[in-house]
Amino acid sequence: WICLQLIFTAIVGIAFASPLSPKLLKAIGGGSSGANKVVPKVVDVVVPHVSNDDVHAETVSRVDDVRADGFSAVLETSNHISESRNGDVHGNIHGDYGWISPDGEHIQLTYVADENGYQPKGAHLPTSPPIPAAIQRSLEWIAAHPPAPESDEEEED
Repeated sequence: WICLQLIFTAIVGIAFASPLSPKLLKAIGGGSSGANKVVPKVVDVVVPHVSNDDVHAETVSRVDDVRADGFSAVLETSNHISESRNGDVHGNIHGDYGWISPDGEHIQLTYVADENGYQPKGAHLPTSPPIPAAIQRSLEWIAAHPPAPESDEEEED
């Protein structure tokens, strides 16, 4: 009962401390003409769905191994999130991670991160459309017929 009184007192205090509260209270209380009434707006708020498994997930296993020639790390949680990665002395990393989507689909992604950048692979990732045949033929022709190298005589002119 005391908690309810404290909550009610806090709500009333906040309402009276608000800079909008005189207008709002006038509008709620009826006011005079009604032309300047402030009407509270109802806003829909989308709250993401979080499974109880995600909120209370725990680490099932974790192994970290750092060596002079690289590292390896493995993580698995109770809500089926997993990660594994290995790195070498040159900064190249190979790894994979996975989870269960809200639809119940097992998502698995493998990747390489090296001098060529981050290269993910997974069945759920979008892919580019195929190159049209005419463009492909043009690219092959260009590769087969490279431009002639410029000679030094042409550069002197």
